[in-house]
Amino acid sequence: MRHIDFNRRDWLKLLTAGAAAAATATQSAQAAPQVKTEARIVIAGAGAAGLTAASRLAQQLSGARIILVDARKQHYYQPGFTLVGAGIKPADYVVSQTSSYVPQGVELVEERVAEIDPEGKKVVTESGMVLPYDFLIVATGLQLEYGLIEGMEPGLIGQHGIGSIYNGPEAASATWGLMQQFASQGGRGVFTRPNTEMKCAGAPLKYTFLSEDRATRQGGRSKAEFVYFSNNAALFSVPIVSEKVRMLFQERGIQTQYNRVLTAIDPGKRIATFKTPEGTEEQNWDFIHVIPPMRAAEAVRNSPLPWQTGNWAAEGWMEVDKGTLRHVRYPNVFGVGDIAGVPKGKTAASVKWQVPVAVDHLVADIQGKQSDALYTGYTSCPLITRLGQAMLVEFDYQNNLTPSFPGVIAPLEELWISWVMKTMALKPTYISMLRGRA
Repeated sequence: MRHIDFNRRDWLKLLTAGAAAAATATQSAQAAPQVKTEARIVIAGAGAAGLTAASRLAQQLSGARIILVDARKQHYYQPGFTLVGAGIKPADYVVSQTSSYVPQGVELVEERVAEIDPEGKKVVTESGMVLPYDFLIVATGLQLEYGLIEGMEPGLIGQHGIGSIYNGPEAASATWGLMQQFASQGGRGVFTRPNTEMKCAGAPLKYTFLSEDRATRQGGRSKAEFVYFSNNAALFSVPIVSEKVRMLFQERGIQTQYNRVLTAIDPGKRIATFKTPEGTEEQNWDFIHVIPPMRAAEAVRNSPLPWQTGNWAAEGWMEVDKGTLRHVRYPNVFGVGDIAGVPKGKTAASVKWQVPVAVDHLVADIQGKQSDALYTGYTSCPLITRLGQAMLVEFDYQNNLTPSFPGVIAPLEELWISWVMKTMALKPTYISMLRGRA
């Protein structure tokens, strides 16, 4: 692997670019006068997308009634789950309080969204509270469906060699305990990816890389076998990135099995069953990283909002225009974040680009104007390949690589600076996003 120096001049270029972008965003927000309105706006979901939308609307509107609905009191910095699961950060690194990010003037209803009725223009909470709206932003995220894997449930994480970083900070921490043991003792490591849309599709690869690197550092590599089971015929949705990962896996002795979907586990026997093009096959494990199938939140699936046909219908993703994030059949409804049924974009980086577009169109509607803002599919994946190195992969709907720092960070190079961005710089940027400043 080629070593690339990241010198002081490069640091200054990066910091200057970041500071200029932040300053421009702040000045733009401050320069635009608030739009006066009595519109009722409900935001369903107070995760990354919902909080970001609330902050931006509060900044741009005066007199609106903005209601944020979510029962979750804790806010999780989900991009940090991989870091917790690899022993890089403690579990509390990813935990804060939802109420800390709710902007002044926005009402927080701490209840679960039970029903969305776009025909009646209302949201109903679990207690039966009815919230009428003029505009609705759906940011409910997605559901982890461990139960769709026979024999699997979240309570097994941390036992029988079963890890899964996705189910929260405690699960990620428990997974780290098992992975650390496997890295020292060796054995057979099985790494999976579901056959559904999923948040941060690079996470299965990151965790495989990090586990192999830990085994190398802790002395268990010669006694360990690593097998990655891909749900389809590729390792990543962007072909050039998929090929790069394939080459790295080959260099590091990580085996790859394609077109394999985990359907069942037997924790006692440590046997995993995979669906294959030919039928089914069984695989034994000493350590297995289970990533569950994922689908839209129940309130959205049971509403008229999902796609009726096509790639995103079965899992219930919202039928939104991929450029504007506006619902195709209900023009006063927008879908942002994981819930949006678009070709790319289930990452925090996507939220940063999606929400301003949706908010711009919503505010334009209030003013009786038209917005030309478009989301082009920007997605970012800081793909960690080993402790201290990562590739900063950024791309769009057309699978074009869209580097933010051309000439400074090469997207397919394993760099220390990309590692620093993932482990140190991204969380402050994420928090700025939640507050409407990024």
